[in-house]
Amino acid sequence: MIPLRAGGQDRRGRWWWLAALILVPVVLGSALSVVLLLTLVDAATAGDQIELIKTGLAVGAGTGGAVALVLAGRRQWSTEQAHRLTERSAADVRHDATERRITDLYSKAADQLGSEKAAVRLAGLYSLERLAQNTPPLRQTIVNLLCAYLRMPSEAPSEQEIEVRVTAQRILATHLRPGNDPEHPQERFWPDIDLHLTGAVLQRFDLTFARLGRGEFGGARFVGWASFDATRFDGPAIFGGAQFGSSVNFRASHFAVEARFRGATFVGPAAFDDAAFDSEALFGGERDGQPDAATFEGTVSFAGARFALPPVIDSSIKLH
Repeated sequence: MIPLRAGGQDRRGRWWWLAALILVPVVLGSALSVVLLLTLVDAATAGDQIELIKTGLAVGAGTGGAVALVLAGRRQWSTEQAHRLTERSAADVRHDATERRITDLYSKAADQLGSEKAAVRLAGLYSLERLAQNTPPLRQTIVNLLCAYLRMPSEAPSEQEIEVRVTAQRILATHLRPGNDPEHPQERFWPDIDLHLTGAVLQRFDLTFARLGRGEFGGARFVGWASFDATRFDGPAIFGGAQFGSSVNFRASHFAVEARFRGATFVGPAAFDDAAFDSEALFGGERDGQPDAATFEGTVSFAGARFALPPVIDSSIKLH
């Protein structure tokens, strides 16, 4: 049995007070009328007595009608309350069923990521993507799971494993791109997402035109080229100690908060042309009391880059 909520009890109490306010005056008036009529009957003539009796019966009928009206209202109120309770119970049952279904889908897809078969792992990735698209509150949780998969050790991955990892990267990138009109992003865009890819091994990583919150890439190893062209970081962008094995582009990227590149290694060309740094841009300095400058083994360009604060960068790097 579903207990009445406090609000329902309060309404029921108010209903009885209202009924009392209606019935008490009516009953008291009717009683006084009857007493007065009986008094008049004793003093009246025979003809008048008949009329007075008719009047008394009419008063009684009116009182009975008022009582019947109140009782009918009470029955209507009870019926409505029972209907509301039934609807609330049905809604709770539907909600619980939906929650169980989502939990089952998530658990099954997460288990598939641990399969030895690449095809099963791919199926798990696509199931998680569909679940995140249809369940916005789960998006960050699912993104965290994909990031955890990419952070798993992978010293010499097979071609199939590389395909699985590239697919996971592509899913993340697809849903971090708002489209051509950021004010009216496309439906598949997942806003306010953080990426936690510290120490991950990333293959041909492409976040071009993406928008995310916090981006943690500290100590990550980028195999092949990497692109962050026109990427917007609404939170801290952490690339300290990252290794870029080939070319990397940050052209027109926007760092709304601090950007950390201390200790990063750039083996190939690195382009920061037209990038915007709204806060600290750290390409050097000290960490734990030791110099920790970024290392550029190839060419580096900051042409047109805008710095809100003077960048902390090794003196050997020329900004032009």
